Amino acid sequence: MMATVREGVELSSPRLSARILIYHLIQADPGRDRKECCSRSLLIWICSWSHHSQKAVTPSSPCTPPPPDVCGFSCGIRGHVCCNRKTPVIAAGMDEQALLGLNPNADSDFRQRALAYFEQLKISPDAWQVCAEALAQRTYSDDHIKFFCFQVLEHQIKYKYSELTTIQQQLIRETLISWLQAQMLNPQPEKTFIRNKAAQVFALLFVTEYLTKWPKFFFDILSVVDLNPRGVDLYLRILMAIDSELVDRDVVHTSEEARRNTLIKDTMREQCIPNLVESWYQILQNYQYTNSEVTCQCLEVVGAYVSWIDLSLIANDRFINMLLGHMSIEVLREEACDCLFEIVNKGMDPVDKMKLVESLCQVLQSAGFFSIDQEEDVDFLARFSKLLLIHEDDDISSNIIGFCYDYLHILKQGEDEAMFVEYRKQLKLLLDRLAQVSPELLLASVRRVFSSTLQNWQTTRFMEVEVAIRLLYMLAEALPVSHGAHFSGDVSKASALQDMMRTLVTSGVSSYQHTSVTLEFFETVVRYEKFFTVEPQHIPCVLMAFLDHRGLRHSSAKVRSRTAYLFSRFVKSLNKQMNPFIEDILNRIQDLLELSPPENGYQSLLSSDDQLFIYETAGVLVVNSEYPAERKQALMRNLLTPLMEKFKILLEKLILAQDEERQASLADCLNHAVGFASRTSKAFSNKQTVKQCGCSEVYLDCLQTFLPALSCPLQKDILRSGVRTFLHRMIICLEEEVLPFIPSASEHMLKDCEAKDLQEFIPLINQITAKFKIQVSPFLQQMFMPLLHAIFEVLLRPAEENDQAAALEKQMLRRSYFAFLQTVTGSGMSEVIANQGAENVERVLITVIQGAVEYPDPIAQKTCFIILSKLVELWGGKDGPVGFADFVYKHIVPACFLAPLKQTFDLADAQTVLALSECAVTLKTIHLKRGPECVQYLQQEYLPSLQVAPEIIQEFCQALQQPDAKVFKNYLKVFFQRAKP
Repeated sequence: MMATVREGVELSSPRLSARILIYHLIQADPGRDRKECCSRSLLIWICSWSHHSQKAVTPSSPCTPPPPDVCGFSCGIRGHVCCNRKTPVIAAGMDEQALLGLNPNADSDFRQRALAYFEQLKISPDAWQVCAEALAQRTYSDDHIKFFCFQVLEHQIKYKYSELTTIQQQLIRETLISWLQAQMLNPQPEKTFIRNKAAQVFALLFVTEYLTKWPKFFFDILSVVDLNPRGVDLYLRILMAIDSELVDRDVVHTSEEARRNTLIKDTMREQCIPNLVESWYQILQNYQYTNSEVTCQCLEVVGAYVSWIDLSLIANDRFINMLLGHMSIEVLREEACDCLFEIVNKGMDPVDKMKLVESLCQVLQSAGFFSIDQEEDVDFLARFSKLLLIHEDDDISSNIIGFCYDYLHILKQGEDEAMFVEYRKQLKLLLDRLAQVSPELLLASVRRVFSSTLQNWQTTRFMEVEVAIRLLYMLAEALPVSHGAHFSGDVSKASALQDMMRTLVTSGVSSYQHTSVTLEFFETVVRYEKFFTVEPQHIPCVLMAFLDHRGLRHSSAKVRSRTAYLFSRFVKSLNKQMNPFIEDILNRIQDLLELSPPENGYQSLLSSDDQLFIYETAGVLVVNSEYPAERKQALMRNLLTPLMEKFKILLEKLILAQDEERQASLADCLNHAVGFASRTSKAFSNKQTVKQCGCSEVYLDCLQTFLPALSCPLQKDILRSGVRTFLHRMIICLEEEVLPFIPSASEHMLKDCEAKDLQEFIPLINQITAKFKIQVSPFLQQMFMPLLHAIFEVLLRPAEENDQAAALEKQMLRRSYFAFLQTVTGSGMSEVIANQGAENVERVLITVIQGAVEYPDPIAQKTCFIILSKLVELWGGKDGPVGFADFVYKHIVPACFLAPLKQTFDLADAQTVLALSECAVTLKTIHLKRGPECVQYLQQEYLPSLQVAPEIIQEFCQALQQPDAKVFKNYLKVFFQRAKP
């Protein structure tokens, strides 16, 4: 099996350390001969930093960082780029102190240092060679350091391989082969996570080199591993990693990568797949009785590759017979099932597939696999179920239907709830597959089982009743229709489903004394809610089931909770049929709507989360009723007035409360009251607005009642959060009548606030600005600088250097701040900024420049460039504000170059690419507003100051002047990729 051909990689390589040493010395002085290099023992590494060392920067001109600004951003930006920055050169060896941070038990300081070290290794062009040396020479025994070294190699191959010389690329190949050879001799195998990472690195190198430099990749691997079980294990892991790189649909590939992967698969089919298949057969044959782990791995590989190789290589007598044999070996049969499933699932000619399925079914049936033992392993049943397909032969078909029913019995008897949920998923897959082949037979079989079970449900075990209802429930997905229209279209199908639903709601099975059956009943009723538009006479009895001891008043809290949600869905979906029952329902749920203060000791039937669904349901009933506006207003007031009254009482109690625990429970209750009122407003829509329903006054009364909580000095976080959420809802639902409440609310929410408070307050202002625009301009102008002062004050607060939570909060606050400026400028209200006075305007603009350049946060950078391009669009013309044109050339143009040239501006990151796209829009907008003046400035002043070559300057300016913005966006990415070291 294992070929000894060794082409493409020299397997018996000299010691890698010597090779790396020679390479470095030659690179350092090309005039030195190879022999002299070999005699030297000093190796200069460029990848190790001591704990206290700083980055060595040797710019061509001073590049002093600006002093901190009073608003939490630095005051200015660099006016040029330091083009001669060099990577630090540091003495031999890896940073042992940084490596300590790789241990999962290391403290945060060490972990941060390890992360920083990894980033430095990634930036350095040659640092990966230290890691290559460490792997090849087995320098470290610590598993986390080995994993770290593979990560560095992975990054090098993934992102920088094309920059390597031929010698360096050969070095990586030899490193991996040497590491693989060493695994054959290790007394203990590497940990699984290291083997998996190694396989990923092999796979990355494979897709990079197979078509050009390493066509004999598999032959070289096989010649190393031979039949050594450790080698075979790694060979199979590499194959799985390669399949993942080439085929995995969850991985998003560029069009170029997709073309490359197709070419690799085509080449593999021509050159090596038959040999690989032969190696799999020999592995299975050699290890099936002695090493179940390797055998299962191999079956997984076969199952993965069969989807894109010639099926005849696998679907033949010798392979199928071996797989069927594995079905009888307990430790192998689950993987064998999965492998057979992938073979059957292979896209192929329908006639050929039917022949394959027919022969498999006959073999499986004759082997007795359709007869289920009560003691059977449920894991095996789950895998085996996927194999089954309905066959034209009625005997085989009925066997499979019987298997489905027995299968659920076994699962329910033997396992806990979590396992049962998982196995039900497997059953769903099985039913879906049966439905693809013969939906009529599936429907008839389920109907037969369902009808016979519900006919005698009073004397039938709960498992059988639940399974019968579950099969009906699953039919909806196995036989899908658009918009749940199961009861129209195909007459025979609609009739069968209608008959089963009628049986379900009239049989009385909703009274079965078991929670599983009860829940299955309500789930199925809601899934087939359109049945009640066909036969509305059944609505009253189902409503009673929801409202009495079977549903919302059931003895089980789990049933009550789930029923609250399902009841809400049922009413919303059938709101047009609810009109005759509205007031009766509202009366019956009255006690479920009560707010339960902590001191009354009364345990409510529903949790506060469940009550949210009941309040929403009540709102839906009122808003969608056919009542006139006056009646709707009265019903809504009846619903909300008890909440307002209790809110006032509880707020007074909170202000007087001394005990902190009591304060917290009272604040919770107040928050629930506000949340319940908010939830009723979800019933309104564009067709049924608050104003049309006559309910504006009721909700304004709620606002008047809830806003005083903002001035309460106790439990501020929870009270502010609830009222803020209510305000969000009112801004959506109400019109300009909500505006008088905003200034007072804003003033209270800006007092004594933390970063998190501001983050949550700013979206409220953004929402008001976006909806009311010019109507809120006076308010915005008045509160603009107070809001900014509050933001800057929080950003300037000192924090511990290693306090990651505080750093993250500040980052999120900066994002919110920039989002606010974006909303103001994007809503046509730039005058709000312009009217703040020249000094404040400049200060604000500088913070935007800083956000675009100084902070390594691509989301914030993107927002800042959007703001800058909008301001240039509004103010950048000849008639713009005095001094803005100078600001454009002094700050905005440099920002468009300084930001992308930062090392932290990672052009391989999707968010960063979006930021660069907005940077391109900013430059295009400047050119649009300033015309030839902009091009002249770039050609004659700014780009020469960056030491950009004249021909590149000309190329840049031509791209900028292209009418198609996309052309310039694409060019700009290439421009900065070339400009970065």
